[in-house]
Amino acid sequence: MEGLLHALSLNGQGGAVPVTDLAQAFKDDQPMWLHFDYTCEAVQHFLSQLDCLQEWEWQALLAEETRPRVTRASQGLLLFLRGVNLNPRQNPEDMVSVRCFVSKNLLITCRKRVLISIEDLRDALLDGAGANTISDLTCALIDRLTHRMQDTLWQVEEQLDEFEEQLDKEESQPDYHQITLLRRQVISLKRYIKPQRQAIYDLIDTKVNWLNLEQRRLLGEANNTLSRYIEELEASIERAQVLQQSIANQLNEQLNQRMYIMSVVAALFLPLGFLTGLLGVNIGGIPGTENPWSFTIFVISLVVLTIAVAILFKRRKWI
Repeated sequence: MEGLLHALSLNGQGGAVPVTDLAQAFKDDQPMWLHFDYTCEAVQHFLSQLDCLQEWEWQALLAEETRPRVTRASQGLLLFLRGVNLNPRQNPEDMVSVRCFVSKNLLITCRKRVLISIEDLRDALLDGAGANTISDLTCALIDRLTHRMQDTLWQVEEQLDEFEEQLDKEESQPDYHQITLLRRQVISLKRYIKPQRQAIYDLIDTKVNWLNLEQRRLLGEANNTLSRYIEELEASIERAQVLQQSIANQLNEQLNQRMYIMSVVAALFLPLGFLTGLLGVNIGGIPGTENPWSFTIFVISLVVLTIAVAILFKRRKWI
């Protein structure tokens, strides 16, 4: 079927085999994982015909926009998650959505873009080193999505460290625009990770008989990890804001220093400009016009006056 990315039947020993007859697999009620590209019309039609999904449930799986959450369905749970976008030439903060329907013996996942965590789980099952049950597979998916976020957060912290080192060096200054982009990236990551933590918490609190105590503890660890990620993201946002304020303060200080120097220079030459302007008027009675030494005396007087003004500024600690 077009849009069916894989259909695997779990053998209960960490492995899985491809399903060739979906209708028979549903009749046998064997543990099965179906993974779809929900943008295909064939997938939309197939989901709408499943007896285990009501209309609002399969429509939720096909929704254009979702946020991380858990909703109880008629025969299972609807679980909406997000993973960092690690696809080539993609932005990590543009997180990939995966929509799941989970019951005791069935996991249906739908996505639009490739999610590496799902590819890892599929490969592990085909190699015989995967999950034993659907609940184990669901917990493994959440665990993979959670831990794959760590590398992205490390990259953010490394970039912030580099920006701070550049700021400490007088000969270089971090790019204000790059810090702004990084801050937006961190805010976008927090936007999805925070509700995902709540979704996992709700999943732990949901009373379903196919989640055992050990699996709930594993989900609790994922929840704690996401809480730590959120704290790191909040700290990164504050660090980026401090960097932006520091750069703005440096620029303002440089501007003030330059304006101050220009003001001092203007003040030094103010009396010189007054005198040269006064003697430059084109009217009779200008003194020294007949004396050949008058220009030399005038220049020396201007130099002396400039030195005197500079000494006055120095004593007043203006320069």
